[in-house]
Amino acid sequence: MGAGARRAAHLTGAGITRLRTLLAEIAWLSCLLAATALLLGAVLVVLDANTRNALVVAVLRAADWADLGVFSRTAGVKQFSGDNAVVKNTVTNWGLAAVAWLVVGRVARRILTP
Repeated sequence: MGAGARRAAHLTGAGITRLRTLLAEIAWLSCLLAATALLLGAVLVVLDANTRNALVVAVLRAADWADLGVFSRTAGVKQFSGDNAVVKNTVTNWGLAAVAWLVVGRVARRILTP
């Protein structure tokens, strides 16, 4: 193998390493953003934030999207009844969803990082 071919192979390997590192960081940041939306949404529900506020609505919509239906605050993994059931459901289900997103993000980052 000539010097030019070795150099091209080295640059390609370095480029792939950089690409994998970038993809790992994007995956981690995406999962971190989903977990953050869920935790902020849970805090807003606990504080009984004004749902006519556009920012509150945006955060709650993002959290509703990030729960993937499995950890829904209305029909999630764990359901409470009685006083403050909505708050308990939200904190429990969205908290579990946030942990799940963080675990998935860390696993994806480990798999993608060279």
